[in-house]
Amino acid sequence: MAIREQNLEAIAPIMATFTVHQTGGVDDLKDADIGKAVTLSGGGEVGPADNNDQLLGKLISLTLSDKDDGDRLATVQIGGICRLPITATYPQVGNRVIGGTGGSVKQATAIASDPAGGNIARGTVLEVNSTVDCVILLN
Repeated sequence: MAIREQNLEAIAPIMATFTVHQTGGVDDLKDADIGKAVTLSGGGEVGPADNNDQLLGKLISLTLSDKDDGDRLATVQIGGICRLPITATYPQVGNRVIGGTGGSVKQATAIASDPAGGNIARGTVLEVNSTVDCVILLN
């Protein structure tokens, strides 16, 4: 009997709802961002993860439609196991990550001592798919 392949992404997701951060009256997250990495960008607001941002989680869904700026809510996976797009410097299994560009993540840099408030690196990379994406435990 063969071993059944596991869908790690279905294990213990923890979701939370946030308002969407705006720039110039326009929401920073659109439907095309679903599935990408997000960061906290204000009090209870989320936006796309950008270079060296602290990862909050994965954007799972948005209410309403792209034309409803200011009224949308974002559902974000903040715990459990998920798949996120990656960018250089590509993480390896066991690495922690930080924001890359355009809603992606990258390998966190090594630091000699944590800054005030602690190290912003998050998660544990469980699997890497070439230069496309990685499976990460949001711990």
